[in-house]
Amino acid sequence: MEFKIEHTWDSLPVSHEPVTVRLKSGSAGLLMEVSAPFFNDPPAPLGEPGKPFSGLWDYEVVEAFFLSETTKRYLEVELCPHGQHLLLLLSGRRRVWKQELALTFEVSRTETKWEGRAHLPWSYFPPCTDKFNAFAIHGSEAKRTYEALYPVPQHEIQKGQKPDFHRLEFFKQLNLKVLMGEDWKQPESDLWMSTD
Repeated sequence: MEFKIEHTWDSLPVSHEPVTVRLKSGSAGLLMEVSAPFFNDPPAPLGEPGKPFSGLWDYEVVEAFFLSETTKRYLEVELCPHGQHLLLLLSGRRRVWKQELALTFEVSRTETKWEGRAHLPWSYFPPCTDKFNAFAIHGSEAKRTYEALYPVPQHEIQKGQKPDFHRLEFFKQLNLKVLMGEDWKQPESDLWMSTD
């Protein structure tokens, strides 16, 4: 599955080559691949590459959200071109209950592009994952740019509204059986069972 982030959060076209997010079946999980322009703005976070970094959303990142529409539980994956990552498990909109999960994440970068590969274990996905959205953020201060795969439609935008990636109502269908095969069933997650 391949997705291109071609709009800003408020449905305007992006002014550069779009960020591409690919999802592939991996061993015991999903492989998420990112191919994106490298803006190097803002500068790299001070955290060690390969480790979780709290507050990564304040830097240059590509994000993917995997949602169970019925329970409103979701996995938020943030990947940075400098090698840091942040994974959050949320139970209800903006309600983080677990964060800074471990992740196998590799990055390669040139002066103008970066690519990342992250292995997302099934245990991180909420049961019945069926919705998805992806985002990209870069730039500093007035040049800060927020992009969305499934943006807020123009007619829904209120005066003075700010970007909010937790607008779950704008997420769209994700059928993992397309990747995994018709007979596939999402493995149960001990991690998510601990929230019941």
